[in-house]
Amino acid sequence: MSYDLWYWPSIQGRGEFVRLALEAAGVDYRDRARTDGVEALTEDMGSRGGIRPYAPPYVVDGDLAVAQTAHILAWLGERRGFAADDERGNLELIELQLTISDVVAEAHDTHHPLTVSEPYEDQKDAAPRKAEGFREQRMPKYFTYFEDALSAKDGPFVRGDRWSHVDTSLFQLVEGLRYAFPKRMATIEGDYPKLIACHDAVAELDAIAAYLASDRRIAFNEDGIFRHYPELDGA
Repeated sequence: MSYDLWYWPSIQGRGEFVRLALEAAGVDYRDRARTDGVEALTEDMGSRGGIRPYAPPYVVDGDLAVAQTAHILAWLGERRGFAADDERGNLELIELQLTISDVVAEAHDTHHPLTVSEPYEDQKDAAPRKAEGFREQRMPKYFTYFEDALSAKDGPFVRGDRWSHVDTSLFQLVEGLRYAFPKRMATIEGDYPKLIACHDAVAELDAIAAYLASDRRIAFNEDGIFRHYPELDGA
């Protein structure tokens, strides 16, 4: 079974959270906008009837389109074996995944603190204060939450010795924040050994290691969610 993943072709963005889970599970998929272009993405999204996706990413299986990152991952996880084995476990995974979505949104807002419709250069005066609050207050609060979740099980993953979509997303969160805030991450990473061990365990999965070494992995850049502006970083 092959899925179509639709997302912007030149950035990792929220689509990367979906790509990582698909890659780790060895699921066949087509990254459609990277092969067919942005116009094909906007045309496909606009042509869908009913409640069509508000924005990418979305995954298509036949005539079914599933949007919103956490929703996609929960749906794929249950279908392709990287969710939990029971309702309670899946609800916990969804809760964690939605919390990851929250911190990703806050990371984005550090460089777009006023509006998403204007470029960073027009918000540079407000961005440092927003970034300082994120670095000093929000990152430790989120990291402590994830550290506690990982500490509840034996093994490097939130389910113990079996990876889930939450683990691949935590990997991407750490990678993104290392890119955006290298000084801050270097200062605080040691306080969250379980989180970093989870990141490292995901990186060591054979399929992920192969993906990271391939040209399918788009490099971080200053058009995506995680952007490195030195003036927004600090220890």
